[in-house]
Amino acid sequence: MTIETAMRPVPLRDRLGAGTLSNIRKDFVAGMTVAAISLPQSMAYALIAGVDPRFGLYTAIVFTAIAGVLGSSNHLVNGPTGAVSLVVFGALAFIDPDAKLDAYEAMFLLAVMMGVVQIAIAVTRLGDVTRYISESVVTGFIAGAAFLTIIGQVANALGVRAQGTGHQHVLYRLYLTLTQPAPFNVKAIAISGGAIAIAIAARYAVKRFRLPQIDMLFSLIALSFVAWLAGWSQGAPGVKPAIPLIEAVPAALPTPHIPEIEFGWFLDLASSAVAIGILGLLEALAIAKAIAHKTRQPLDYNRQCLAEGVGNLIGGFFRCMPGAGSLSRTAINYQAGAVTRFSGVFTAAFVAVAVLLLAPLTAYIPKAALAGLLIVAAARLIDLERLRYTLTASRYDAILLLVTTASALAIGVEFAILIGATLSIVWYVLRAARLKAQELVVADDGVVRARIASDPPSRDVLIYDFEGDLFFGAAPDFERYLQSAADEAQARGVTCIVLRLKRVRNPDAVALEALDHFLAEARAQGLEVLLAGVRPDLQAALGRMHILDRHPGERIFPEEETDYSATLNAVRAARALASAPHAREAQAVYYLV
Repeated sequence: MTIETAMRPVPLRDRLGAGTLSNIRKDFVAGMTVAAISLPQSMAYALIAGVDPRFGLYTAIVFTAIAGVLGSSNHLVNGPTGAVSLVVFGALAFIDPDAKLDAYEAMFLLAVMMGVVQIAIAVTRLGDVTRYISESVVTGFIAGAAFLTIIGQVANALGVRAQGTGHQHVLYRLYLTLTQPAPFNVKAIAISGGAIAIAIAARYAVKRFRLPQIDMLFSLIALSFVAWLAGWSQGAPGVKPAIPLIEAVPAALPTPHIPEIEFGWFLDLASSAVAIGILGLLEALAIAKAIAHKTRQPLDYNRQCLAEGVGNLIGGFFRCMPGAGSLSRTAINYQAGAVTRFSGVFTAAFVAVAVLLLAPLTAYIPKAALAGLLIVAAARLIDLERLRYTLTASRYDAILLLVTTASALAIGVEFAILIGATLSIVWYVLRAARLKAQELVVADDGVVRARIASDPPSRDVLIYDFEGDLFFGAAPDFERYLQSAADEAQARGVTCIVLRLKRVRNPDAVALEALDHFLAEARAQGLEVLLAGVRPDLQAALGRMHILDRHPGERIFPEEETDYSATLNAVRAARALASAPHAREAQAVYYLV
């Protein structure tokens, strides 16, 4: 190599590799595309929470970037979301509506407390528990949250003041809003209706002509420009504009800020912090799992929980709202071709640049325009095909979906996910506790199979096969099946019972104690019990509980290659005992492994 060659600059493409540059380019484009929808959504979700729109933008910068760097999913985009914002609004209901600064500080504290809860869940590795929460719960929650989001935007869409307080039911507040004496603002209705129409038409054009997915941003800009041209967003000195506008966002990035708090807020926000923290994790993990199902990317649930927690914790010290994973932004990020999780970092950077350059223009955005866009976004979250599929899949899925959705509408979205998740886990435990048992027979050709009605009752050996988790929840069924086997043996005059235990799992003390008692009672009744196919974990548990010492075995039948080899060996031994009663010993129990 010559000196000239060594000194020649190496192109960036060669230093990073063609694949790396390609990924950066794809993430860059995806981040820019997602930022286009993050701008209007972030401001709109701040309005849902009842706070200044700038806090939604700050969340789309700080929280999105932190969770993007630390997260596990390559496509999940975090930030303010409709569901979390709706719950935050309810959590801050104890603050006087006129004390805006207190509400802001309480929200920052709530974000910090949420972050602590989520980090604790990640550190204790409880994130894996979310795998046992049915997807039907998530589907029902999203549907309920979407309905509530639409209801919450009715006042802004009509151009009137929302009535009621956060302590009143959402449907009652809707009734008060619709029946208030103040007239509806026709111009605001025109803006919100136009936003809905333009958003739908723009989305059709995006799909039809494969354009960048900036339909929501385009709709917001178009309606704001129309309102400005019509003079609706320009009030005379001392006169309000013809339509309500959002508050102006300062052209500045979020800076560190320690929340000014009151001790009583901790008590008022504690339950909400836990509920919203779990809600945010479930929302983020559900979205990440949905995308990972398409990309086949393995996920680290606890790492994602940690990313959500750190994002909320740090965000609380930068004037951010509580946030979570966004379904709409994640879907767009995936469809736009994002490859790595750093697309979220690009999204945050583009939002930051937009805040610095375009923030003064937000003073011309009508609330009705954002309300119309939120109604469209919420309606798109209601996946009718997914709802139909879930409702028809099984009664279990249908009940979970309906209960979660009804809970969101009747009780509150913050409790709906907890109710659905609790019901899902309880139902799972009940289903897991169902131990199966069936009688087996040995056919003339030596094949072990399930006994059918036409088979004559066995007169020499009774064989029972068990399948399921052998834990405390299944112990009652286990005891009932064992007693049934003993009664059946007595009725048939059978003196030997073979219990096939190869397909039982996770034995615990309660179930093993039931087996111990059965062995003692069977011996007292003159029954010989042979245990076939005992797995190593079950044999180890029997040894630790000294059941082997109380019921010593004469022989051990090693399990062979075929599934029923141990059972056949047990049956042969049982028949030998039945034909030679004098060969028995008082404590003869066979453990076949």
